[in-house]
Amino acid sequence: MKAVRIHQYGSEDTLKYEDAPLPEIAPDDVLIKVKAASVNPVDWKIQAGYLKDMIPHQLPLTLGWDVSGVIEAVGDNVSGFKIGDEVYSRPNIARNGTFAEYVAVNVREIAFKPKTMDHHHAAGLPLAGLTAYQALFDIAKVQAGQTVLIHAAAGGVGSLAVQMAKIAGATVMGTASARNKDFLLELGVDTVIDYTTEEFETVASNVDMVFDTIGGETQEKSWQVLKEGGLMVSIVAPPSADKAKEANARGEFLFIEPNGEQLTKMAQWVDAGVLTNNIEKTFPLDQVEQAFALSQTGRTRGKIIIQVA
Repeated sequence: MKAVRIHQYGSEDTLKYEDAPLPEIAPDDVLIKVKAASVNPVDWKIQAGYLKDMIPHQLPLTLGWDVSGVIEAVGDNVSGFKIGDEVYSRPNIARNGTFAEYVAVNVREIAFKPKTMDHHHAAGLPLAGLTAYQALFDIAKVQAGQTVLIHAAAGGVGSLAVQMAKIAGATVMGTASARNKDFLLELGVDTVIDYTTEEFETVASNVDMVFDTIGGETQEKSWQVLKEGGLMVSIVAPPSADKAKEANARGEFLFIEPNGEQLTKMAQWVDAGVLTNNIEKTFPLDQVEQAFALSQTGRTRGKIIIQVA
């Protein structure tokens, strides 16, 4: 099969579009014929070697950890799924990924693809969607009547977090550039803050939760807008315990886990018409390098998709 792999950590030129062996499936695995995958920042962070101490991969490594496709084979212990089922997943990031024609995934990490989504849109949902879901519901336990500030609200994670926060009944504030204002208003954002002309800390206040998808100075300033006892959840860097104490607030860092049950819930929301995602651009499998370059700009609206089949 064809795959995009790295044989060493480094920059863009380490990506190799090449022949790779067909994955072998364990008894609890399914083999998925990949229709589409998507790009996430974790892909190029792993490629660069930033996570090599945290996740000890074996090289060569197939990158990509979003997938939508069709089950080609099932392991001996698999039940509930069969050959021919359309499924989607954010697989275990410690294993070979989805920038390939086939991928082996543990059955607990898959769910049936939303019926009302094509494979391209479905491939852009798992990692970003699980990130938003686990931040909002597992950690923050967002409820109706609360106020949530979402940074980079037009991005792949942010745009899904906006919709999930609205599903929960929260009031949503979101930072974005002016070009994304109408897009965010359509998603349900109550207050769009143009970070190019406004300081968000002068607009937002008494916030129950800040969802930090940017880090750095943005994370530091976010303590100012939290209410007493409020919560910051970051997917970029662990919030400072000292800063949390000074603000009389809490901080949590999230590194998401695969979860088939949560993917099933998201598929239900999609099919009910209350959750959707946006595709910024689609690249063929042999152009992952160009897709990474676009992702690294941090200026995309929604997801970057890799077309495989």
